[in-house]
Amino acid sequence: MNTPVGGGYRPLADRLRPRNLDETVGQRHLLGAGAPLRRALEAGRPHSMILWGPPGTGKTTLARLVASAADAEFIALSAVLAGIKEIRATVERARALRGTRDTVLFLDEVHRFNKAQQDSFLPYVEDGTLIFIGATTENPSFEVNNALLSRARVYVLKSLDAGDLGALLDRALADPERGLGALRVSIEPAARELLLAAADGDARRMLNLLETAADLADIEDGSRVLSLESTRAVIGTHYLRFDKGGENFYDQISALHKAVRGSDPDAALYWLCRMLAGGCDPLYVARRALRMASEDIGNADPRALTLALEACAVYERLGSPEGELAIAQAIVFMACAAKSNAVYVAYQEAAEDAKSFGSLEVPLHLRNAPTRLMKELGHGKGYRYAHDEPDAYAAGERYLPESMPDRRYYAPAPRGLEIKIGEALQARRSRGG
Repeated sequence: MNTPVGGGYRPLADRLRPRNLDETVGQRHLLGAGAPLRRALEAGRPHSMILWGPPGTGKTTLARLVASAADAEFIALSAVLAGIKEIRATVERARALRGTRDTVLFLDEVHRFNKAQQDSFLPYVEDGTLIFIGATTENPSFEVNNALLSRARVYVLKSLDAGDLGALLDRALADPERGLGALRVSIEPAARELLLAAADGDARRMLNLLETAADLADIEDGSRVLSLESTRAVIGTHYLRFDKGGENFYDQISALHKAVRGSDPDAALYWLCRMLAGGCDPLYVARRALRMASEDIGNADPRALTLALEACAVYERLGSPEGELAIAQAIVFMACAAKSNAVYVAYQEAAEDAKSFGSLEVPLHLRNAPTRLMKELGHGKGYRYAHDEPDAYAAGERYLPESMPDRRYYAPAPRGLEIKIGEALQARRSRGG
């Protein structure tokens, strides 16, 4: 039931693609009055750029608008399908047009190109044969060559908010030529809210869902009605944006870790649920919780490490959904627990000394002496057995290498159990050693 254009089907999202700046929604920080990219577009002065943002935020549309504003040849390639051969053909086309018309090469999913592929068109960007526009959902700092980054300006696109998506939805329902206006589609308020939420900031996703829902909608008196029930059936189970191993993955686990460290159980639970809703492996989160327990809680409350370890075991034994609750229990406990990074800091400092001082000899009195020869060589001689000393503490005994200066790596925090640990250490040190 979709409007055929030029004798063939075009998805609603493609038909509604903005033809000019006035039709764009969202990205006000880039396209608002006086914004740098808008000024460049209005002046018809294209430049090489990388558009970085989530799916469905207008990266391809922006690239087309850049080429249109400059009356440039627009050549679109996908890094998933294209290779060196296609790049060479694009260069030849640009050379043939040079002097009469600029050429914009739009490379979608540029992060899929390896270093050699990216380097293949770098000289032509350098000499102006091509105006390069790359689109990526991944952080270009990690995925794009430094040489290419230095020749292109990076613009960050943001997910569309509910207001932007709502305006686009209304346009799709009203437009009789490019949208669904000819079908007389109406949508119940609850169904509208569900559709906007399911879009998750992605305009293309919303329009695709809307188009499918309109095709399957009930027809009443010549009109199509999108009810909450029918819209929910079209959407089904939708996952929040979460690219395993990608930028969203690391941003969200970072947010979870920092919420635990910051003692905010509510935010920690939210980020845990965001990751699980996005399809993250619960066992991965449980393993990260083990790191949080050691790094940020440590001996201030050693129960955190035990609880995190048990959450891993519970999930391995029960799986989903019961196992997720054990992980949530551990996360909440850790967020509420006393915090100390004293062991973490001490470990790092000791590791640095272990590398910088080299292979220092173990003092003779600390060496093992299982044979007569070793005893004759002085191994273990003079060692004071701590359990034979008052309070099981050999005051004044030294355990570091002889040529190494004294060190105090571990400084217990004045929180939780480490208060008592600190008091005990101070009492022993006051006796010497």
